[in-house]
Amino acid sequence: MDLLRFVTAGSVDDGKSTLIGRLLYDTRQVFEDTLASIERASAAQGLDEINLALLTDGLRAEREQGITIDVAYRYFATPKRKFIIADSPGHVQYTRNMVTGASTAHLALILVDARKGVVEQTRRHSALAALLGIHHVVVCVNKMDLVGWSEERFREVEAEYGEVAASVGIDDVTVLPLSALTGANLVHRAPELSWFPGPTLLEFLEAVPVPNPARSAAFRFPVQYVIRANSPAHPDYRGYAGTVAAGSVRAGQRVRVLPHGIETAVTHIDRYRESLAAAQAGDAVVLRLADEVDAGRGAMLVAANDALQAARQLTADLCWMSDSATLRPGQQVLLKHTTRRVKAVVASLDDRLDIHRLVRLPEPGELRLNDIGRVTLRLAEPVMADLYGTCRETGAFILIDPASRNTVAAGMIRGIESGAAGASR
Repeated sequence: MDLLRFVTAGSVDDGKSTLIGRLLYDTRQVFEDTLASIERASAAQGLDEINLALLTDGLRAEREQGITIDVAYRYFATPKRKFIIADSPGHVQYTRNMVTGASTAHLALILVDARKGVVEQTRRHSALAALLGIHHVVVCVNKMDLVGWSEERFREVEAEYGEVAASVGIDDVTVLPLSALTGANLVHRAPELSWFPGPTLLEFLEAVPVPNPARSAAFRFPVQYVIRANSPAHPDYRGYAGTVAAGSVRAGQRVRVLPHGIETAVTHIDRYRESLAAAQAGDAVVLRLADEVDAGRGAMLVAANDALQAARQLTADLCWMSDSATLRPGQQVLLKHTTRRVKAVVASLDDRLDIHRLVRLPEPGELRLNDIGRVTLRLAEPVMADLYGTCRETGAFILIDPASRNTVAAGMIRGIESGAAGASR
């Protein structure tokens, strides 16, 4: 079975946690002791019925406030597929958490209250999904029971979201009517929604194709650690440990070691006590090379005929995550890209995304908490990067405050300059 990762998003009280709780409950994924704990917690809140939202709102602060603060991850499986759900917060001040939850997702599940329709957070989360390369969105028009199961209201919300999707560049949208509280159209069909010919939410999630562009991308292997050992079976063992970020590699293949550009060949691909003929994106392995090369943590192995050049300047979309600092031109930061960490300076703030009008405002003075903007970064040392649209794994990075060592931003690379005259991509 394959694995589908999806993130849930939406405004406050749209019912994200209830939807996930209902999905887990109706697919029999809740253990009896967990269910008993949730029943006690529901009773403590003075509720007559079980509050299924508590299955995902695990933090004490969340249960007391009735909101989702952190990103809650849940796993479940059906006979057809495995799933990992990231339940992200709806509050504006937790937009950064939504970025975290969406960074590895294959699709976004955005909830819309049938009574309210599209609101600011709907637009914000849609824009974030597009920026993060999630181009398949499932819009769940929730609380249909509170609008009398009206098909007319559903079609109004469907058309309203279509305009939002077009404005942010999302071209693959599926819209489903449902009620998370009653369970209508999540796992089981409901007679109240007999006018809707489409699938239930679970039927859709089980059937939607799972894209894995990393496997078809060019070979990328960031070196995480150099393993040296001396044993009778492997005298003078030297291997380069890491995870294949993109593409595939096979034993005997010619590769280049960046940033130095040294060419050699992969002689062995080791994984624990076995030797593999090949490895692909997502595989954690140790590569042994035909020649001794100067390569440590932060080096990158690519195919010998790959024209990838080291980047000295990046243009990127940032989500600023710090609540104690802002980002300004000239500011120094640390950039962590794959396994490499380098010093960088903010050459310019090019624009800021106005989430209300979904337009970019040029040359902002600064970026504040949850702002999304495009920046240009000059690097003290080169990194081996791709455009985010080409490869998520090597097209993303985080920024670190050099003083506090806190993560302050997540970035998606949109433009690269290698430092050579006129060299850019």
